[in-house]
Amino acid sequence: MSEDIATKPFAVSLDVGGSLLNKTGSWRSERPVYVDRLPPCNHACPAGEDIQGWLYHAEEGDYRAAWEALIANNPLPAIMGRACYHPCQDACNRAQLDQAVNIHAVERFLGDLALAEQWPAPIPGSPSGKRVLVIGAGPSGLSAAYHLARLGHAVEIHEAGPLPGGMMRFGIPRYRLPREVVDGEVRRIVDMGVKLHLDSRVDDIPALLEAGRFDACFVAIGAHVAKRVDIPGRDAARIVDAVSFLRDMETGDAPLQLGRRVVVYGGGNTAVDVARTAKRLGAEPVIVYRRGREQAPAHDFEIDEALEEGVVVNWLRTITETDEQGFKIEKMELDENGWPQPTGEFETIEADSLVLALGQNVDQGILTNLPGVALNSSGVVEVGNDMATAYPGVFAGGDMVPAERTVTVAVGHGKKAARNIDAFLRGETYTPPPKPEIAVYDLLNTWYYSDAEQKVQPVLDAARRTTTFDEVLSGLDASNALFEARRCLSCGNCFECDNCYGICPDNAITKLGPGRRFEFKYDYCKGCGMCAAECPCGAILMTPEST
Repeated sequence: MSEDIATKPFAVSLDVGGSLLNKTGSWRSERPVYVDRLPPCNHACPAGEDIQGWLYHAEEGDYRAAWEALIANNPLPAIMGRACYHPCQDACNRAQLDQAVNIHAVERFLGDLALAEQWPAPIPGSPSGKRVLVIGAGPSGLSAAYHLARLGHAVEIHEAGPLPGGMMRFGIPRYRLPREVVDGEVRRIVDMGVKLHLDSRVDDIPALLEAGRFDACFVAIGAHVAKRVDIPGRDAARIVDAVSFLRDMETGDAPLQLGRRVVVYGGGNTAVDVARTAKRLGAEPVIVYRRGREQAPAHDFEIDEALEEGVVVNWLRTITETDEQGFKIEKMELDENGWPQPTGEFETIEADSLVLALGQNVDQGILTNLPGVALNSSGVVEVGNDMATAYPGVFAGGDMVPAERTVTVAVGHGKKAARNIDAFLRGETYTPPPKPEIAVYDLLNTWYYSDAEQKVQPVLDAARRTTTFDEVLSGLDASNALFEARRCLSCGNCFECDNCYGICPDNAITKLGPGRRFEFKYDYCKGCGMCAAECPCGAILMTPEST
């Protein structure tokens, strides 16, 4: 062998069987490593669901395993699949290929299947001997109670209202969220051993903590107090707030005398819900909002559905006065900063009633006897990263703390609070695990994925939508849910497609068996990077070779 060849940065050797092997590790500048990146859907979920994880089971057709993986983080999937505005789908990488995975529809399918099959919640953990008081049976309180029960703590929920569900029941109309779905999800939590006390208003937390021998408390009272506005000449008999209107629709406590022509003042989802409900009651609703559609806080698809149902919307209008004939409206225009400014142009809308949908506040009176608990300028409770208030052992979440007011956020607060309450009861501090980097679209090799358009959920025909409270949006069936789950790209995490194994020119990758993925044999890997380039989901990272 010549000296030139002998000094090359690799060696030719014989293995024990006498075969020639090229050992390339000594001249490699980079080596591939398998990584687990955070899928963007998981990252965007306020409830902290492992969406990719439960979709993996769903695409195998193992719906029971998928549901069990789902409720490890969220105990209300049948509700969430309807009420959540699915930010996970806004973040889904598949949207850059064709259309986002219809995650919320698959979640709803799993939740509905669990209710139909009466799948029970997980068996609670070993009793800890600790008792936790939860105030409020809305999404945040129910979530906290569920997770605390799973951790082995005895939980009691005290709810001031006559029925559980909070704003899920009293703020979301039946055509979006059927009440049997709410009842079924709540029943599963109660069946875990959680005690639920209805018509049980709490006015003195320290007294109840002592009387019930509770070791901690989670306060999750919803935003049930309507914001008001002063309208000159107003006739109180003709004006009702949106919260009371929707609550009366649920309880039937008072007759709803709206008349034929109804003005709804506001531009949020609640305003749209009120208008669509009034339409179903036979009224002719008109939404009045002081800004344009682009600035309206209501979700775009909800506005579209309202318009389809015949709801009229007057953008850039504000109510200045009321009299016997109706409401005096001033036209507005947006300034350079997007804020509405009066124009001095007026018109009159003849109407029988006005529903104020200008937002809601939380009744914070329950906190007045908790020394040290502070409210910020918006009137919500200041809490730490652990959801704890300044009063020892009392935690708060949902609408009561600074955050976006959605069902999903509230469920996430309940889970987060439960973990921190559990740590508090054990004399520890909960530290969430570090999050890996996000699997962005550029890391994927989408050449391997064929176009597969999102499955569309059936919609109730327009005639029935405006005359009944039947659910507007239907769910997927088993075959459509399976198809939709299989559209997941498994962003950032190996799903054992065998691409790396098949493409490697050096046979430097070993299959470890189902569920165990692969292993690199670095003695024979020359660091060409073909495995990383051809990985469909971006689960291989080329890292500098250590010296």
